[in-house]
Amino acid sequence: MPHFQIDYSANLDGVVDMGDLCEHIRSVAAQIDTFPMAGIRVRAVRVDHYAIADGNSKHGFIDISVRLRAGRPQDVKRDATARLFEAARDHLAPVMETRSIALSLEMREIDADLSPKAGTIRDHLEG
Repeated sequence: MPHFQIDYSANLDGVVDMGDLCEHIRSVAAQIDTFPMAGIRVRAVRVDHYAIADGNSKHGFIDISVRLRAGRPQDVKRDATARLFEAARDHLAPVMETRSIALSLEMREIDADLSPKAGTIRDHLEG
């Protein structure tokens, strides 16, 4: 853990490079001590059906959901949330100056008893 899921409105295809945003979020998360490198996963999911505000099709959204195992102090989570949101907002600032986009981020904890994990990524990390 953590997992980062970016849900975004389909009208942002060709406007925001979602692959670049995923990499930006990954690189920022990797610099935050509370996130283990081997556990970082970032993915973007295009949402084709949505309705926003007054229904005008020009409005778009980017919603970043951060899921992580429980156990971190509140101040650590608050700091990580602020750093990630600031990084996303800064990265998206040029397009948000010209487009109607709602940006949001939410961090939530996962109950470890209800979320089994297995993997070999740590065995294959370089360095």
